[in-house]
Amino acid sequence: MPPVVTLVVIGLLVLVVVFILVRCIRIVQQSKAYIIERLGAYHATWNVGLHFKIPFIERVAKVVSLKEQVADFQPQPVITKDNVTMQIDSVVYFQITDPMLYTYGIDRPLVAIENLSATTLRNIIGELELDQCLTSRDVINTKMRAILDEATDPWGIKVNRVELKNILPPKDIQNAMEKQMKAERERREAILRAEGEKKAAILTAEGENQSAILRAEAKKQAQILEAEGKAEAILAVQRATADSIKLMNEAAPSDQVIRIRALEAFAAAADGKATKIIIPSEIQGLAGLAEGVVQSVSKEPRAEV
Repeated sequence: MPPVVTLVVIGLLVLVVVFILVRCIRIVQQSKAYIIERLGAYHATWNVGLHFKIPFIERVAKVVSLKEQVADFQPQPVITKDNVTMQIDSVVYFQITDPMLYTYGIDRPLVAIENLSATTLRNIIGELELDQCLTSRDVINTKMRAILDEATDPWGIKVNRVELKNILPPKDIQNAMEKQMKAERERREAILRAEGEKKAAILTAEGENQSAILRAEAKKQAQILEAEGKAEAILAVQRATADSIKLMNEAAPSDQVIRIRALEAFAAAADGKATKIIIPSEIQGLAGLAEGVVQSVSKEPRAEV
């Protein structure tokens, strides 16, 4: 064999070996697990990191995801305790905890979980009446999760949550429920309206009461102030009269002055409107005296300028 052909063959063999070795080097991601079989039997589970697979002897049997997964199942017909057929669909949240058991424990694990979920749901709903099914979702979810989690342990699966998405009663029952809810809403609306009108009437009455009280207080205060003003005016008049009498007493007026003052008082009382005034006798004499004084003053000669 020529040397060139030998070199080519050796180069090809080296390339094949390098390619095989490279293909046998595997890097496992954080959320994955590799199931390794050696000569057809389970050998190991590779977790995150760098691994080397022996060529032609070992193989990767299955790549398992360690993330939480969601299985959304189709609606299942179930019958309640009071013989009402409903359609219920559920959602199962699960996570693989043992990749080896998940790979070798059961064939088609998701189908097994779906069938197990359907049978468990029928058993639980069969013990409840329609009203309990509609109002006890949390109880149903908790029971299903506990039963499914225990049943899937041999498969390396942990059930974290089970949720009922929809509970669909028959059409006639839905119509009856809608009418009942409508009547309940109308009843609550009537109650709320009546309570609102009652509160409004109470507030109106309280407002009118407060307004009447304020008006009475204002009137009372005005009357008090008016009475106090009159009392102060009367008191001022009395004080002025007392002061006048006091001054007159201090001045010691004669009888003539007193009579003249009395005559002025009668003139002021007449005020030009009275047609007849009765004058006491002592004042009449004073009036004549005053007239004589006026006449004598008018006859006196005027001083020459």
